[in-house]
Amino acid sequence: MEIDLAIDVLNEVKAFQSKNHKSNLSIEDFRNFLNEKAYEKETPKRLTDKYNIVANDVENEIAKQTILLNRYAKLLMKKALHDFPDLVNEDFTYLFRLMDFDSLTKTQLVEKNGHEKQTGIEIIKRLVKNNLIEEFPDLEDKRSVRISVTAKGKAIFAESMDKITLASKIICGDFDIKEKETFLNLLKKLNLFHHTLYSTMRNENIHELEKMV
Repeated sequence: MEIDLAIDVLNEVKAFQSKNHKSNLSIEDFRNFLNEKAYEKETPKRLTDKYNIVANDVENEIAKQTILLNRYAKLLMKKALHDFPDLVNEDFTYLFRLMDFDSLTKTQLVEKNGHEKQTGIEIIKRLVKNNLIEEFPDLEDKRSVRISVTAKGKAIFAESMDKITLASKIICGDFDIKEKETFLNLLKKLNLFHHTLYSTMRNENIHELEKMV
C-alpha cells in the first residue's frame, strides 16, 4: 500500500511539474495544485448523478461558481476596507453607487443595489449615522426623502478608491485583458436580465420567473 501511495505521489509531482514551468516551485505551489484538482472534481453533476436528479449541470455549475465568486469578492473587499470602519458590510456599495448622482430617493438607491427594502434602509441608516450621506426633503414629492453624499462621504470615497481598485484587480485573477472584456460583457448581459426580473417581477414565484428564460 505504501508503494502504491508513493507512486501516486510521484505521478502527481510529475503532472505538477509538467503544468508549471517557473523555477523555484514550492510545497505551497504543489498543495495549491492538488487543491485545484480536487476542486475541479466537485461539480454539481456528482450530486445529480448520485441522487438521480434531473438537472442542467452547466446551469447548476454557473450558479455555484457565481455564489462562490461573490463570497470571495466580499472577503477581498473587507480586506481592502480594513482601514475604513464606516464602510462595513455592503455600506461601501451604497456610498459608491450614490456618488454617480447628485441625489436619489432612498428607494431608488436600494433598488440600484438589488436589495430588499428593509436591508437597504438599514444600510442607509448606518451611512447617515456615520455622516457619509445626508437626508433632505424631496421638493417634488413630499412623501419622499432624498439622500446625497456628504463632504465626509466624498473624502472617504476618494481615500478608499486605491484599495478598492486593488481588490478589484485581485478579483479578476489572472484573466488577460481580452478575458476581462469578455467576462464583463457577459456579466452585464446577465445582470441586465436579473435587473429586469428584480424591477418588474420580484414578487413572483420561481415558476413564473422561469418563464422569462
